[in-house]
Amino acid sequence: MTDALPTSRDAMRREIAALLHEEPDVIGDSDDLADLGLDSMRAMTLLLRWNEAAPGLEFSEFAESLTLDHWWSLVEREIAARKAG
Repeated sequence: MTDALPTSRDAMRREIAALLHEEPDVIGDSDDLADLGLDSMRAMTLLLRWNEAAPGLEFSEFAESLTLDHWWSLVEREIAARKAG
C-alpha cells in the first residue's frame, strides 16, 4: 500500500481488501464496509494514507456512507479537481 490516492475503483477495492485481509472480490460496490469488518480505526488508517496525497479529503464525508461506491465518488471528485486545476 502506498501513500497515494487509489487511481481506480478496483485499486481502492484492493487496498480496502488488503486492510481487511480479504480477497478484493469479496467487496461489492454497494456493500457496507462496516459489515465486512472495516471499523473506524481502519477507515481512519486509509483516510490518513490517502490524505497524504490529497489533504482536502474529509473523514466526515467518508463516514456518510461506508460503501465502495461512495468512497470512490469522493476520491474520483478529488482526482477530477486536481486535473482541472
